[in-house]
Amino acid sequence: MGTKGARSKAAGKETAASVVMTLEPLGDVSSRSMFGGYGIFREGVMFAIVDPEGRLYLRADGTTALAFEAAGCSQHARMPYWEVPEPIREDPERLREWASTSVQVALRGRS
Repeated sequence: MGTKGARSKAAGKETAASVVMTLEPLGDVSSRSMFGGYGIFREGVMFAIVDPEGRLYLRADGTTALAFEAAGCSQHARMPYWEVPEPIREDPERLREWASTSVQVALRGRS
C-alpha cells in the first residue's frame, strides 16, 4: 500500500527537475513542492505547475489560452494553467518559447 502515490510523486518530482533544467536559459528558474505537485518559478513568480503524475501545465490568460485550446489541451481545474502538449514538452526550444510566454502572463497577473 502507498506505492502508487509514491510513484506518482516521483513522476512529478522527475518532471519538475527536468523542466527546471530545460528552462535554465530563461533565467533563475526553480521548483518548489506544493500541494502534492510542484510549482515552477522564474525569479520568484510562479508560471507553471507539475501535478503528482508528472503532467506539466503553463499559465495562460484570455489570449494565450487560445493556443492551448487549439492544440487540444485541457485546463487544470479552474486555475489559469493549461496542460502542455507532448510535442512541445519533447522539444526544448519550443518548450522554452511557450514557457517564456507564460512567464510574461504571470508577470502581468502580478500587477
